[in-house]
Amino acid sequence: MKTLWWQTVGTGNCHLVLLHGWGLNAEVWHCISEELASHFTLHLVDLPGFGRSRGYGAMTLDDMAQQVLDAAPQQAVWLGWSLGGLVASKIALENPERVQALVTVASSPCFSAREAWPGIKPEVLAGFQQQLTDDFQRTVERFLALQTMGTETARQDARTLKQTVLSLPMPDVKVLNGGLEILKTVDLRESLASLTMPHLRIYGYLDGLVPRRVVPLLDELWPGSESLVIAKAAHAPFISHPAEFCSALIALSHRLI
Repeated sequence: MKTLWWQTVGTGNCHLVLLHGWGLNAEVWHCISEELASHFTLHLVDLPGFGRSRGYGAMTLDDMAQQVLDAAPQQAVWLGWSLGGLVASKIALENPERVQALVTVASSPCFSAREAWPGIKPEVLAGFQQQLTDDFQRTVERFLALQTMGTETARQDARTLKQTVLSLPMPDVKVLNGGLEILKTVDLRESLASLTMPHLRIYGYLDGLVPRRVVPLLDELWPGSESLVIAKAAHAPFISHPAEFCSALIALSHRLI
């Protein structure tokens, strides 16, 4: 039976849905949820097949977005980190009336490197897919280590991510492969240019998975959006720089009221 895990906390007037990244679950927001819950009504969700959301196999981006949207409040700010950023972006594209504002964190509309577009080499993502079959847990741990590399608190941040993964049952290999397939193939660069709701993009300057070179390219492609680069952060800025991260979200909420 398919069950989507969803938890609502906080008392704020503004609803905020938080979508985690590949291989993880909603526990990753633990470091900022207390601070944000005094400003927002938070909706914490484990993406289909991850964490406590069980009974799902590999999914397309469209299917994943629809499953999450079906359980969501009628209107909310949608925040997606990494893979979650693609899910939140898809929801904003297909159901703009449900999205007060879109926030993407260390996310790219096209994760895969293309001609004149910086990103992860497709063969690296394909290698991760192959390695999942060979050594499941080690591959996930390697991917998590990449996300914090270069920051002053890299070792501690990587430990936090690893604990988040290991605190709950590991996702099925098919689910993880499906997530990597989304990262490898999806390209929303052109379609997201049509968004009209507020769109905040938060990046880590040291991010090895979403290179900072995408920031000026998207500033030009999406002139209606706003970008924030956190100087000493990598792929998980909310873990390494929680105060700066929360301040940006709270400032956004004040503009929406």
